[in-house]
Amino acid sequence: MKGRTPSGSLAAQIEITSADVRRGDVIQVGGRPCRVADLVQLRAGAKRLLFESGEVLTMHARSRLTALRLTRKW
Repeated sequence: MKGRTPSGSLAAQIEITSADVRRGDVIQVGGRPCRVADLVQLRAGAKRLLFESGEVLTMHARSRLTALRLTRKW
């Protein structure tokens, strides 16, 4: 799914792992979209995701999630 956002950015759904998750990615957790505010590297390739709303999610090194990522089109 790709579409234009009001700011002129492109939004695309991508599959992410703990290796390529970024700040600003929007991940749907429990039916609610949550934006990643910060990341903490854990051992064995895992990462702890801290969302803007205060929730925390730990991704295992082999976890795969679908995220919405905004990219700027120049």
